[in-house]
Amino acid sequence: MKRGFLQSDRAFRLVILAVFIVIQFLPLFPIRVRADEPVKKVQIIKDEVVPRGHGLAYKVEGLTRQDRLYINVHTETGNLDPLAALVTGDTDVLKIDLAFNEAVNQAIAAGSDPVAMIPDFANEHFLTWDDDGGQGYDAAFQYAIPNDGDYQILIYPNPAHANWGKFRLSVGVNAPEALNGAAAPTGQAFVSRVDVFPPVRAVQEMTGALSADDVQRFSFRPLKAGDTVYAYLETSVGGARPIMQLKDFGDKLLAVGYTTDQSQRVISLQYTLKKDAQNDTLTIKQANPDVSSDYRLLVGVNAPDVLAGTAQPTPDQTVLQQPIPVKIGVKMDQITGVDQKSENFSIVDTLQMEWQDPKLAFDPADCDCQYQSMSVSSFQKYVDDHGAIWPEFVYFNQQGRRDVQNGLVVVFSDGRAIYYERSTVTLQAPDFDFRPYPFDTQQFYIRLRMVFPGHLFTFVELPDFTGTGEQLGEEEWVIRDQWTKIEMVDGDSQFSFGFTANRHLMYYVVRIFVPVMIIIIVSWFSFFLKDYGKRVDVASANLLVFVAFNFTISDALPHLGYATVLDLVLATTFVITGIVVIFNVWLKRLEVTRKESVAQTIDKYSIWLYPIFYFAAFAVVAFFFTKGGVN
Repeated sequence: MKRGFLQSDRAFRLVILAVFIVIQFLPLFPIRVRADEPVKKVQIIKDEVVPRGHGLAYKVEGLTRQDRLYINVHTETGNLDPLAALVTGDTDVLKIDLAFNEAVNQAIAAGSDPVAMIPDFANEHFLTWDDDGGQGYDAAFQYAIPNDGDYQILIYPNPAHANWGKFRLSVGVNAPEALNGAAAPTGQAFVSRVDVFPPVRAVQEMTGALSADDVQRFSFRPLKAGDTVYAYLETSVGGARPIMQLKDFGDKLLAVGYTTDQSQRVISLQYTLKKDAQNDTLTIKQANPDVSSDYRLLVGVNAPDVLAGTAQPTPDQTVLQQPIPVKIGVKMDQITGVDQKSENFSIVDTLQMEWQDPKLAFDPADCDCQYQSMSVSSFQKYVDDHGAIWPEFVYFNQQGRRDVQNGLVVVFSDGRAIYYERSTVTLQAPDFDFRPYPFDTQQFYIRLRMVFPGHLFTFVELPDFTGTGEQLGEEEWVIRDQWTKIEMVDGDSQFSFGFTANRHLMYYVVRIFVPVMIIIIVSWFSFFLKDYGKRVDVASANLLVFVAFNFTISDALPHLGYATVLDLVLATTFVITGIVVIFNVWLKRLEVTRKESVAQTIDKYSIWLYPIFYFAAFAVVAFFFTKGGVN
């Protein structure tokens, strides 16, 4: 028993010694990973294809020939229809991009389908590629890596139509779940954006006028980190002391223009961006309130020759955001009333606006549709969700509330939008002048002003839309001339639809002028009677008839703070009719006092003086008519 135990103890010690020796020399022998257990990696990248931009390139590092690469490009915003391709790491991506654009342009110039050229071009230049291989319009492919090294992923928008938007790129190595975009990132970064394209050089020239207290603001297009902004401002007169400032989206001051010119006619600035920027602005104003001047403004990105004022504008690249043109038209379907005392009028009109904003674009694969229609409230939420704004407006001469009977917005996948509204609204008409009433010709305006400033949206006329309906429902007025006008008012774009109208005169002829003429004629005929007593009776009765007639039509006359032509005509007729009564009573008095010969002598001339008085009175009325009336 004791000997066996010692033998077992010796064996145990030998085992411990052998294990210790193995542990000491183990680091000298590298452990190889089995080829059938490849490393699994997943990375998610979010990026954006912008309108009129280049393709995008991403470098995938450290792939081996045992790896399998899985790619998915999923559109998140906009109407982007991506094409994804794979090339080796040493491929000249810029050369491929230029060749791709040239092939597309040649196909379009030849009247061919640019999509038809994609397979031949792709098979010649790419290791592998895909268009619409994923869900909807998503691009997706897998590829067995043939050789160790780095590779590049290329992403292009569909060349057949304008498309853009933000996307999510899922890259998986030995991770098949990345093919449908469902893979979760593993945390290891092995894909990076490659800036193979040179910085965009762009120059834009603007001209205008500056006056006291006039601040002009210009918005830049999106800029990249490392871009340098240059600005050069030259005024037409010295001593204007212009001020030029570069500000970010939050109105934080980034740079101020400086001058090296003794006459203070020229100022310039430059600033290099430290990060990507959107909605940066350049403001210019005049410090000297006593000087007004014209100006020339050069703005450039990555164009240092701007500072010398010699840079030439680039025709294919802009620096500043151009205001989105908003086509607008108004059709006045009905005039529901004209309030002469309040100086306003009510209408039923149809309004239509059309514009395009890339931020409103959507992926048609999401709804299997080219357009979506929605209410105004739903559209407002859609706009907020897409980080956009829309050309909100007001009826600038609106009085009271506007009742919208129907409002609808149609949004197309490429960002085009059509706004339709039918509403009832009461509008001010401060230009009304009823002094020539009822021979007046009035000017009516429908004025719509943009809520957002003119550097964001500007109105343009929608062709063949603005006008009046065939049945306005307003029988009193006859519309003569119509016109439209678009102008900038206090920095905002304003659209005006104006028209002139005059009244149908038949109502006034039949209801007012004919009865007044009869009263005048009856009064005149009474002068042919030799019985002055009868003439007093006729004239008095005529005066009572006129008083009753005046009360009858009073409600039909406008209640204004000044006299109109019709008011003067009625007042003149009333006064002369009253004078006729007094005159006849006086003649009767002369006859009673045995002065009949005097009465007859006076009466002999009165029969002709009567119409002369009327002609003279109406001449005075006509005078006031041509001079604008009396207050």
